[in-house]
Amino acid sequence: MEVLTLLIAVVALVIAILAFQRTGGIHDLRRQMEELSEKSEHATKGARDMTADALSRLETFIRGQQKPSATDEETPKEEAPTTEHKP
Repeated sequence: MEVLTLLIAVVALVIAILAFQRTGGIHDLRRQMEELSEKSEHATKGARDMTADALSRLETFIRGQQKPSATDEETPKEEAPTTEHKP
């Protein structure tokens, strides 16, 4: 009886392997995984961009002004002319 069970299990395994190969096998599975990972990366990038934009607008709303740009920080401020007279 155990031999018959083993024989049925082996035949079922062979049929499963043949069905897997017929439906595309490992190559199709890898292609599907690559497509899914590409879609998830695209969705993650879109969500990250939207979040960054929303946080930037929230910062502007809270502060009530635009952030100073890098060029504004680097430019030296001009000194006011002095009105002293030298003799």
